Amino acid sequence: MAARATENRATGSEPFAAEDRIFVASQWQLMWWKFRRHKLAIVGSVVLLGFYFVALSWEFLAPYAPGRYDVSYAYAPPQMLRFISEEGFHLHPYVFGLKGGRDPETLAKVFELDKTRKLRIRFFVHGDPYKLWGLFEADWHLFGLESNDQVVFTLGADKLGRDLLSRLLAGTRISTTIGLVGVLLSFVLGILIGGISGYYGGTVDTAIQRVIEFIRSMPTIPLWMALSAAVPKEWSPVRVYFAITIILSLIGWTGLARVVRGRFLSLREEDFVMAARLAGSSELRVIVRHMVPSFTSYIIASITLSIPGMILSETSLSFLGLGMRPPAISWGVLLQEAQNLTAVALAPWLLTPGLAVVLAVLAFNFMGDGVRDAADPYTR
Repeated sequence: MAARATENRATGSEPFAAEDRIFVASQWQLMWWKFRRHKLAIVGSVVLLGFYFVALSWEFLAPYAPGRYDVSYAYAPPQMLRFISEEGFHLHPYVFGLKGGRDPETLAKVFELDKTRKLRIRFFVHGDPYKLWGLFEADWHLFGLESNDQVVFTLGADKLGRDLLSRLLAGTRISTTIGLVGVLLSFVLGILIGGISGYYGGTVDTAIQRVIEFIRSMPTIPLWMALSAAVPKEWSPVRVYFAITIILSLIGWTGLARVVRGRFLSLREEDFVMAARLAGSSELRVIVRHMVPSFTSYIIASITLSIPGMILSETSLSFLGLGMRPPAISWGVLLQEAQNLTAVALAPWLLTPGLAVVLAVLAFNFMGDGVRDAADPYTR
């Protein structure tokens, strides 16, 4: 094989050389070659890398502490960044200041641009102190104003005058990691319980399948409401976070368990499983080291397609007031203000967290489609 590949390269037979490379490639190499040809999957992966970079470093990226408020700027509109002024183009953008007033007819509070006051945006500035990852004290921010006494709202403000951009970045950590943690727990349960059901069969299989059917037959929203009601209201945001993660995991493992059961029913009679048994391998080793790796590619694809479901579930629970609660910050918590139609009509920028949810779900789905296609790398 190696000699033929060398001969093909020498004679310029690149198609044959490419085929030789496929024959000797590992499974992961084949998956990567197929995956990188899926353009939407690459785009989705880049977007997700951006989301998780934000989740890791939102304290530095956010211009202000998410809890900082000034009620005089309640529902302040977004201030557009400007790079061009009368003097020409500027590398450091600026925004016009805001001045509040009252509508003479409705007496509603309104904001107008104060074009006599330009606020220069600076990068790498000192601002509100924070603890990066809860460990390192710092006060550096990616951007902000020269004076920390002033505030700029690039995405607008909420009803308490808090910067929506800072809160959106802060909510990224919970909303994106709860999907990873929840899917990890549900996949452990799904593979373990589904593997036991398919490997042993008989009475064990029947009992497990009846439990799965019972869980899947229950309406999802009432089940979430019942389980979330069991979470004490005096719990800290961290404990509520893990409680919601466990709740989502307890509900989300049934689909994978059924798929794993079907795979195990077909694999337990294969020759390599019988050889492992004759070699003296324990049943746990046969399941974990021989049967599960045989469909690892499917498991990886399922993980990427299940995470957006977890994100949507957390957002739905928090939006309904059954999930994360203030002072915890997630995209669902931020969307709670969107329940008030009057507030949305006056401040449509409150729906911005919904755009983040849509973008994250689409990115995961695009990447999941690419991984699912790459799981069968021999197809062209």
